[in-house]
Amino acid sequence: MDPRFCVDRDEALACTPATARGAGGNEDEESAEMANAWFESVAEAQRRAKRRLPKGVYGALVAGSDRGLTVDDNTAAFGELGFAPHVAGLSNDRQLATTIMGQPTSMPVMISPTGVQAVHPDGEVAVARAAAARGVPMGLSSFASKPIEDVVEANPQTFFQMYWVGDRDAMAARMERARRAGAVGLIATLDWSFAYGRDWGSPFIPEKIDVEAARRYAPQVLAKPRWLLDFARTGKIPDLTVPNMVATPGEPAPTFFGAYGMWTASPMPSWDDVTWLREQWGGQFMLKGVMRVDDAKRAVDAGVTAISVSNHGGNNLDGTPAAIRALPAIAEAVGDQVEVLMDGGIRRGSDVAKALALGARAVMIGRAYLWGLAANGQAGVENVLDLLRDGLGSALIGLGHTSIADLGPGDLVIPPFFERHLGTPGADAPAGARASGKGDGA
Repeated sequence: MDPRFCVDRDEALACTPATARGAGGNEDEESAEMANAWFESVAEAQRRAKRRLPKGVYGALVAGSDRGLTVDDNTAAFGELGFAPHVAGLSNDRQLATTIMGQPTSMPVMISPTGVQAVHPDGEVAVARAAAARGVPMGLSSFASKPIEDVVEANPQTFFQMYWVGDRDAMAARMERARRAGAVGLIATLDWSFAYGRDWGSPFIPEKIDVEAARRYAPQVLAKPRWLLDFARTGKIPDLTVPNMVATPGEPAPTFFGAYGMWTASPMPSWDDVTWLREQWGGQFMLKGVMRVDDAKRAVDAGVTAISVSNHGGNNLDGTPAAIRALPAIAEAVGDQVEVLMDGGIRRGSDVAKALALGARAVMIGRAYLWGLAANGQAGVENVLDLLRDGLGSALIGLGHTSIADLGPGDLVIPPFFERHLGTPGADAPAGARASGKGDGA
């Protein structure tokens, strides 16, 4: 096959004759990565993560539920939005700094809590250090592989995330541990329907590393020697436990799937539980996973500080629209009462600009930084954050703005019927008409 007609870079490499690219193939690419660890896009970080990680670990990062409709729409929706740039009178002055739930941040980006294990030996501590180095807050999942005490030490701007697992006493005990550790706020994630099955197959993830798990994983691990070497240097293997699911540091922690089983067996939380959780915490409090206007209003009534418009990265109820489609209606409804963030599909700085133009105060990133972590550890996460910062700055220049506060719908070309007004009776058709009007005005 002629490389000129290959769809993407990976396919182009595959269909280029070995004599043209060197007999080493992937080995040559690995050597090039080691010589130049910097990458120029999040897409390149993902390609490197795929080459570096065992198949099961990479599969857990890509994830998505059922048919993958939502996970695909999260990124595709950003591609539907265009810009309306200016041609002259532009400025090199770019003011990106803001605050997120009282925490200063160098740009409107926050690390989203992700319960992913075995990506890198330093795990969330490396992510926290990278976020601190770039001046952005960190969200730590209760399903994370590193204890909150270590993560807060690496980044004092750490928010602790909790699912509703166990009863109120158990929740209060874990909250108190986070408070003692120095967490600056709490993130409650409640958008989970325990969807099962993926059309492309779920990766094998053992409950613990034992002889049988080692036997099944051996072919994957041996095929990724750099990943294996990284863990070998630490003298440890991923133990797949979740140390933040216990109330006392150092207490024996459940396995990832053991904690997941506790979660599925717990009663589904009510709005009264949300209010109780917020009152018990008594500080900065985000409700993550809001996709409907009526739910956003209920969150305001519950006294939250912030909400994140999110569909759990496409890992929840498949067929839910992209978060960016639901953002404008929610921001319009409650943006003057609480901070509105969004997550899902952010891959470049221009995506951040689009989210801010549609009403977000800031965005949260997940897969993007995980791919950076897999590609190059802490430096890889810093690389991703630098790409987002530079891309956002470039968008501001092109749009003729000096500050992120100046971004608005008039900066975008919004196609008809782009927005989704969930939780407002009969709103989808009018929303499309309004979106079209905004785009024409740009």
